[in-house]
Amino acid sequence: MSHRKVATLALAFATSVIAFAAQAADVKNIVIVHGALADGSGWRKATEILEKRGFNVTIVQEPITSLSDDVAMTNRVLDLQDGPTLLVGHSYGGMVITEAGHNQNVAGLVYVAAFQPDKGESLLSLASSKPAGGMNIRETKDGEYLYLDPAAFANDFAADLPKDEAAFLAKSQVFASKEAFSAKVGDPAWKTRKSWSVVATEDRAINPDLERQMAKRAGSDVTEIAASHAVFASQPEKVADVIEKAAKAAGR
Repeated sequence: MSHRKVATLALAFATSVIAFAAQAADVKNIVIVHGALADGSGWRKATEILEKRGFNVTIVQEPITSLSDDVAMTNRVLDLQDGPTLLVGHSYGGMVITEAGHNQNVAGLVYVAAFQPDKGESLLSLASSKPAGGMNIRETKDGEYLYLDPAAFANDFAADLPKDEAAFLAKSQVFASKEAFSAKVGDPAWKTRKSWSVVATEDRAINPDLERQMAKRAGSDVTEIAASHAVFASQPEKVADVIEKAAKAAGR
């Protein structure tokens, strides 16, 4: 073999290695979609932890007026990202990321104590398949929106948070439209994206066995954390660890 051919092959090999290394770069953008009956403020601790680890974190404050509205809002935020992005959803946010996860910027999906639907499923159909510990959900006067009774919020949603933190989450909750809860998803993004799932073993909002079942069906990498539905706030370090692990794996 001539020296020129050897040099050419060496150059081609080096180029392929560099290209592979570029593709294997860690994902640095994190977009978080909060759940219903909450807002993005509960993600502050987890966000600060992730930012200290070098991530760029954005939280979608979706209106929860309808699933399509929330997916559209999430896509607006995803379109602002400057590269591959890990999309994280809590609770109802799992419905949203299952649709919005088709965005070209999404490299992977993380479900945190979240619904992880398949095609044709809604939050209501999933929640009724394996009832949880009980949620004291009330209707607004006009009958269009749902909220969690503030007096029951700590027990139902955030039993492992300090009382003042649980009280703030109750006061800052975003009411959810009935339409958002009854909407059915299309082809799920987890069929074409890598996915991870956090199962909150003390969850009273979503049955932990349902979380396990949905994650297994999707082939997600599962981490179980002994926590309430508000695992993102009560165990921010552990949730951040899962997100960091997913971000590193999604880039490969």
